[in-house]
Amino acid sequence: MRDVTDQRDARVRPNAGQASGPHRARLAALFDAEIAPHNALFRAAAGVRPHDRVLDVGCGTGESTREAARAAIGGSALGVDLSVPLLDHARRLTEEEGLRNVAYEQADVQVHRFPPGAFDLCISRFGVMFFADPVAAFTNIARALRPGARLVVLVWQERDRNEWSTAVRETLLGGAAAPAPPAGGQHPFSLGDPAVAERVLTAAGFTDVGFTDVHEPVYYGTDEAEAYDFVRGLQDVRDLLDGIDAGAAERARGRLRATLAAHATASGVFFDSRAWIVDAVLPTGEAPGPR
Repeated sequence: MRDVTDQRDARVRPNAGQASGPHRARLAALFDAEIAPHNALFRAAAGVRPHDRVLDVGCGTGESTREAARAAIGGSALGVDLSVPLLDHARRLTEEEGLRNVAYEQADVQVHRFPPGAFDLCISRFGVMFFADPVAAFTNIARALRPGARLVVLVWQERDRNEWSTAVRETLLGGAAAPAPPAGGQHPFSLGDPAVAERVLTAAGFTDVGFTDVHEPVYYGTDEAEAYDFVRGLQDVRDLLDGIDAGAAERARGRLRATLAAHATASGVFFDSRAWIVDAVLPTGEAPGPR
């Protein structure tokens, strides 16, 4: 029986196309500010303990990794991401903050060979929705956890509950309703249905799966100009604009600016959002094997 980390066939497909680029690194502080209320609730739910060994999946520029390390003063935190630019940024910030119990690794969590049973807690802040094979990915994560370890992840709820996606996409499409994302696809809402998320985690060996509703706004910047720079660089927006002719794209950009201006307040530009904090436990006993 082969280990899941050795399988690079059609059942376990790589996720290399999901790596974030320079836009995410350039606006790292704004990306963190975007979800500050979500992060506060997520950090409390994770409840990192002083001696925890923490695995942070899809760590990006490492804010959640560094927060975990500060809580795990007698433990450690490992941040893993596909993107080299984001990890380089995370390492710079970690060095500036003088943290010594943090490490980062560029790897595809779905197939990476982690030391078995090496972690007490796996966290992820919007970093687990893009797996090509979610069951294989979470099974691999489970093998990296000790028996009795916890999993706490933050994921978006379904698209129609997230104004930040529906409003922007419909604006760019000239008022037409955005098509529903594909079932089982690699997109931000792939784990938004609790039944789907629970089925994936249960198949990967986790139990006691729970969901906590997070209803907080996302922040896109101090004003319409900053928000436009932020949104214009997002992959979905680039893909939509690149798929239409120059004249239509210019009109779409004008509509986007107007939508962002309409969401501007004295405190910044905000859109409604809904997310889940999903928690689960790896049972005591034999570590999960491939399924």
